[in-house]
Amino acid sequence: MLQGAQVCADAFGHMTEDRILRYTVGTMIIEEQSRGAAVDERQLVTNDFSIVAATVNGSGSQSANQVLIRAIFKMGIPVNGKNLFPSNIAGLPTWYTIRVSREGYTARREQAEVLVAFNEQTAAEDLASLPPGGVCIHPAESRLKRDRDDVVYYSLPVKEIVAASGADPKLRDKLASMTYVGALAELLGIDLGEIRAALSYVFRGKAKVVELNWGVIAAAAEYARENWVKEDVYRVERMERTSGLVMIDGNSAGALGAVYGGVTVAAWYPITPSTSLIEALTGYLSRLRVDEDGNATYAVIQAEDEMAALGTVVGAGWAGARAMTATSGPGISLMTEFAGLGYFAEVPGVIWDVQRIGPSTGLPTRVSQGDVLSVYFLGHGDTRHVVLLPGNVAECFEFGHVAFDLAERLQTPVFVLSDLDLGMNLWMTPPFEYPELPMDRGKVLSAEDVARLGGFKRFADPDGDGIGYRTLPGTDHPLAAYFARGTGHTEDAVYSERPDDWKNNLDRLARKHETARMLVPPPIVDEGPDAQVGIISYGSADPAVVEARDRLAKLGLATNYLRVRALPLEKTLKEFVARHERVYVVELNQDGQMAQLVRLEAPELAGRVRSIAHCDGLPLTALFVAESISSQEL
Repeated sequence: MLQGAQVCADAFGHMTEDRILRYTVGTMIIEEQSRGAAVDERQLVTNDFSIVAATVNGSGSQSANQVLIRAIFKMGIPVNGKNLFPSNIAGLPTWYTIRVSREGYTARREQAEVLVAFNEQTAAEDLASLPPGGVCIHPAESRLKRDRDDVVYYSLPVKEIVAASGADPKLRDKLASMTYVGALAELLGIDLGEIRAALSYVFRGKAKVVELNWGVIAAAAEYARENWVKEDVYRVERMERTSGLVMIDGNSAGALGAVYGGVTVAAWYPITPSTSLIEALTGYLSRLRVDEDGNATYAVIQAEDEMAALGTVVGAGWAGARAMTATSGPGISLMTEFAGLGYFAEVPGVIWDVQRIGPSTGLPTRVSQGDVLSVYFLGHGDTRHVVLLPGNVAECFEFGHVAFDLAERLQTPVFVLSDLDLGMNLWMTPPFEYPELPMDRGKVLSAEDVARLGGFKRFADPDGDGIGYRTLPGTDHPLAAYFARGTGHTEDAVYSERPDDWKNNLDRLARKHETARMLVPPPIVDEGPDAQVGIISYGSADPAVVEARDRLAKLGLATNYLRVRALPLEKTLKEFVARHERVYVVELNQDGQMAQLVRLEAPELAGRVRSIAHCDGLPLTALFVAESISSQEL
């Protein structure tokens, strides 16, 4: 289908590929082929479309969607799921999009071709969003107006199928979502064997639950088989593109990485979308961090608020524990004072910020990358933090343990900025690699070291890298103790308000920040010989950029790409900007926060830097990125 769209490119000038594709679907299929024609006479769309399940919160649709996405994944087809759900009570609209992509693309698309219209409140709007040639599956008992003649409708007797299952009436509302699982399986060709296996996986092999849900799925599939005549063009077909991969969300990956990084203390306060990270961490620790007698060798503490949570982390980090917390934007605001304390007292700790849209309490179930500047400079006075920016779930795992090494090596809080899309949605990934290097505890002196040295100065810089030596509480030597001061102090950790002592300390912290540039994960760079245009991005914007580059290439525009993985920015980025006439910084916020940092780091090159920033609470699309660049370049 994409090839057919590309053939038409000359005729459509600078139309984007997505628009060409829409024309192809809408005109070639709907106008040139009658809706009564047999499917095999038309141009089939195989493994390249999206499904959106429009339901209500609390209806059981989450389990149904997980069954669908896992079954498709097990058929070897690249797939990604994105959940758009309300931020308050059950009963409000929720949408779950499953993207099937034979090319392996995982970014959100502008439109979905297959609609499950199971929420009568939003059905009209959902139907209007379908492209020409789209599919609408709806309950037979719904009052949906079929007022479009360019889509295909399939009616499903949901209540009748669920009632026939014999389920307790109290459970029937939650079983209703399983009817569209069976119907879609039959309509699209999803292997029912994989559906059943996925059902067992989702419900963890609970036989009665599995059988009850399977009965509904099988009945819906049978109804579709016997009563529907397939008039649409969408289908799935087995591939070999997911062999050796797993599916996991970023919060679970980050939690598992923290376990492998040696976390022993976690303090937190519940806040969407970071809560599931700590919940996953607790689950992993209960299995992997117990002694021979089954006793926990870790502590997970739900604090009274975010301030107390980070205060606990700072205290535990000072005591020698590998400690962490997880929060989101509003929690970051409350953590400011303790973040500043950790920075100036030079205490290691890890803070996960699973970003959501803001400001203030904002929209907790919508995504953004709006905390970049606030986190980087979080504190009071001259503060610059180390920030890790995972771009996929494998990096969530990797940075989950690397963050602890950096925190202890640099003796400072380290932030990991994920976001809701990366953190709470399912992504395909190769299995994670076990950390090869031993834990880096940094410059920690033992009692023997202190005795050999005849003492030490906690905030001195004997190595010229801005990092002093420290001891841990309980080190058995009379000269091992010191005050971990967050106030003005001398190299000996003695309180001071002398201007030269304050300035010397800031200069040393600046040297430490320069050291951090050489220790943080470097950018990922993809360059070709002919491109004059560069793209910079980070985090969950990456899938949209990757796909957009392919689209732009088909339009004749070659691009190079640098994905930032950490702050502070290091020399690779400045060199990348210098090699290109124009560099577009793509990100999911309103003000182009990373673009501002790039200009700050390379002011002499600021004129080459252009911001492509967008924030509407939804993940970026390749269409938006490609159009934003092509409109300036073509």
